[in-house]
Amino acid sequence: MVEPDIALAERLFDDLERNTKVGRGICRATYGEGEQYAHDLIRQTGESLGLASAVDSAGNLFLTLAGDSPDLPAMVVGSHLDSVPDGGNYDGAAGVIAGLVIAAGFIQAGRRPPRSLIVAGLRGEESAWFEGPYIGSRTALGLFPAAALDTDRRSDTRRTLADHMAAAGFDPDGVRAGKAYLTRDTVAGYVELHIEQGPILEAAAIPVGIVTAINGCLRYTDPCCFGLYGHSGVQPRELRHDAVHAVIDLGARFYGCWDEMLAAGHEVRLSMGVLGTDPAAASPSKVAGECRFSLDVRTPSLDTMKEMERRIAGWTREIADARGVRFDRLVGSYSFPAPMDSALRDGLQAAADALDVSTMSLSSGAGHDAAVFAQAGIPSAMVFVRNAHGSHNPDEAMAIEDFAAGVRVMAHALDNGLAAMA
Repeated sequence: MVEPDIALAERLFDDLERNTKVGRGICRATYGEGEQYAHDLIRQTGESLGLASAVDSAGNLFLTLAGDSPDLPAMVVGSHLDSVPDGGNYDGAAGVIAGLVIAAGFIQAGRRPPRSLIVAGLRGEESAWFEGPYIGSRTALGLFPAAALDTDRRSDTRRTLADHMAAAGFDPDGVRAGKAYLTRDTVAGYVELHIEQGPILEAAAIPVGIVTAINGCLRYTDPCCFGLYGHSGVQPRELRHDAVHAVIDLGARFYGCWDEMLAAGHEVRLSMGVLGTDPAAASPSKVAGECRFSLDVRTPSLDTMKEMERRIAGWTREIADARGVRFDRLVGSYSFPAPMDSALRDGLQAAADALDVSTMSLSSGAGHDAAVFAQAGIPSAMVFVRNAHGSHNPDEAMAIEDFAAGVRVMAHALDNGLAAMA
């Protein structure tokens, strides 16, 4: 059996934390110093193992271990190396390091994988730095919209994405031309290890999850309800046009349908993360004439997203008529669900069973590069590793033993023809 080099993983995690830590947390900004440090570290380590390295127009890193049948489409294992500001050390990086230590395990065993193995270190998965996420996976697949290179500006520098790419030594014109390093013809499948960003595995005391789907998101980012300001002491209920009362009514219906949706078999998560009045205009003695809010619907089912969109439209019409208010900017944006490939999932589960690793099946509420690969027609799968305290914060707490369990499952599956199942 191929044994991944977990000691190498520990050294790489320690190095990344030491050299990309800013204050309490990690900062590996997209096309910034921290992300580049991570790419250089992974590239140098891969080359020292004898892997062939390549960098595409956008700066994505690819390290290749030739397989027994190098002419066949390859398997890609990877993730992203950027982080959010004040983030944790494992989000993204764990998936790249997983691929690297699996390749090291094959080399140390004097073996080759059945097909070539490409370890991918992708750029800019997080949306904290530029407006659009998945910069690396979309550029690697030739799917990045050219116009965004010149319109999307980094949140801290206000310089364009094209400018940042060029300053880092890469080729935004190649991205503009739609050059793809990875295609459906050259890639048999994509597998990504990632810390779980929620509490499900931790609560169940299970180290590894096999992801069924990456949830889509229907999001209303910045809607507003407009009524009329008035004196709270003199306006009776029937004559008010209270924006806060209207939005609370909407929130009650939004959250109130959750149990009903779950009981009907919908897998869905609902959030109303923004709710507030204009502090410059509001006061305790006023009926509010304006109230901002947001709505967020996460589900692996496009039908469920459409059903929630229909309900939200109906509720707001009814509330507007009943309370004499107006809802504005109520436009939902979609990121579409991405089911994971059932055959790859079965192969990972068979490997876990053979290794006696406890697993559970669960969907991902957050987005990942695997969704881009799946939507591009490349069979994709994800392995979650138990992680306390959530992600995108300095307190990420992935145990190396859990990481090792997830990586061993992936190595065993890859060694036993996972690609042939795709």
